[in-house]
Amino acid sequence: MIPSSVRLVERLERHQVALYLAALAIGAAAGLLLPGLARPAELAITPVLGLLLYATFLGIPFASAGRALRDWRFLGAVLVVNFVLVPLVVWLLSRLVAHDRAVLVGVLFVLLAPCVDYVIVFAGLAGGSRERLLAATPLLMLAQLLLLPVFLWWMAGSDIAATVEARPFVEALLWLIVLPLAAAAGTQFAAERARWVARLRDAVLGAMVLLMMLTLAVVVASQVAGIGGRIATLVIAMPVFVLFAAVMVAAGAAVSRLVGLDTAGRRAVVFSGATRNSLVVLPLVLALPPAFALAPLVVVAQTLVELVVMVALVRLMPRLIPG
Repeated sequence: MIPSSVRLVERLERHQVALYLAALAIGAAAGLLLPGLARPAELAITPVLGLLLYATFLGIPFASAGRALRDWRFLGAVLVVNFVLVPLVVWLLSRLVAHDRAVLVGVLFVLLAPCVDYVIVFAGLAGGSRERLLAATPLLMLAQLLLLPVFLWWMAGSDIAATVEARPFVEALLWLIVLPLAAAAGTQFAAERARWVARLRDAVLGAMVLLMMLTLAVVVASQVAGIGGRIATLVIAMPVFVLFAAVMVAAGAAVSRLVGLDTAGRRAVVFSGATRNSLVVLPLVLALPPAFALAPLVVVAQTLVELVVMVALVRLMPRLIPG
């Protein structure tokens, strides 16, 4: 007989796309109806996302992740997509908003930085290789830290490039990658020796869909009120975000197929190219001078567009890249 908890997890996983859309709607409603919720929700983003990533890492066999680090075809494809093709695509698409400097800066910051956190979750849900994305995470963080000022100097000018600091990237690496990863490795090690730890591991893994729903709702609730008041200005950036996702899905699929990756690797490359590091670059944009006060809202607007795109991609990926 199948335990009721197992049946519940199966039902959650079977209806996860609809549940994620519902979480987005609930977060938006809460943020709009209760504006005072924005600040607490913003403070909750990092711990909630860290818990989600702990659960994600908990389900990854670390021996496989070690082998993934030696998969140079995958790593090469991810680096080419994110640091050769993405800058070219961003430069072209950013010309659509070049007349508004604050919007332009927000677009550049968010689209030039590849995601290193919830991309692993969404790629795994779509049948992508979480192990290889995990192995690529340190390279992606280091490369964007070094190259983001160069790209900003090229596309926006030296005054903007000079504002980029390493601290938010380092803090994100610590709280969203290093600590959850170490905790997951410790839990896996202890689960082999203590039954209660094994039960804890299974419970956390079973709560993956609920944790993703919580993360989506918190992110949207924290920022949706600010977007609502500036929607007329922000709307000019929306086509850029949608076009970027569409172009990078096609580009990621083409590059990964060209280098001969398997289905899981190809799907992971697609998600890496299309998903951006909005939660990490947001502190960078918030530190910009007052003249760029609109830029943080541009970053958040991209997050909302991207979350919808990611949920859709989870459903569409088996058709785009059949297994």
